[in-house]
Amino acid sequence: MRKIKVLAICAIAALSITSVKAQFATGADIVSSYVWRGFPQEATKGTPNIQPYVSFTTGGLTLGSWASSSLLGNVKEVDLYATYAFSSQFAVTLTDYNWGFASAKGYFDYTATTDHIYEATVAYTGTEKLPISASINTMFAGADKNASGKQALSTYIELGYQLSPIAKVFAGGLVSSGTAYGSTATGITNVGIKVSKSIAITEKFSLPVYGVLGANPSTGGAFFVAGVTL
Repeated sequence: MRKIKVLAICAIAALSITSVKAQFATGADIVSSYVWRGFPQEATKGTPNIQPYVSFTTGGLTLGSWASSSLLGNVKEVDLYATYAFSSQFAVTLTDYNWGFASAKGYFDYTATTDHIYEATVAYTGTEKLPISASINTMFAGADKNASGKQALSTYIELGYQLSPIAKVFAGGLVSSGTAYGSTATGITNVGIKVSKSIAITEKFSLPVYGVLGANPSTGGAFFVAGVTL
């Protein structure tokens, strides 16, 4: 855990002295429900969530935070991440998930019983000629445990194909699983299609919207999520 903190401090120090032009960004999505990798993230399925983000980019490095909060208060998640893009197609990300900080432990509890989960991601976004995307996501530390109380190393793999500029199909699944996913089951958990569109409001302003129709074959569940990007 100390190594992670040292790396974060070094990254901030490097950003403060870099001569590369830095850029801040912020925004938010409003979604009809919060489904993550095929798993609904709240007991009362279908509750709208607001999902804001803020990021800081310099060169190929992006530091940011993403969050989700249910309008009924059932979901309270705040994640931190660092992404380094080696090119426009290939990037690696370290993510610090926390969706349990509403408990008595508090957000800044980094002890052995922490609610934080740390994940490493390798992602490829494809090219215009071959629009196939792929990602491998492994939880390597934190609260993701197996039945023996050891790190489960939960790993989720997803493949996608861009059918058109506005439509993408995807399929993902777990090759190993721990408490982060609520079970130890493995298999295909997330298949579907996402369609995006910009609705013109005025001559100078349009509103990006999208819909995701999907299913989780492992649980027998299905979902439709509508979203608006602000």
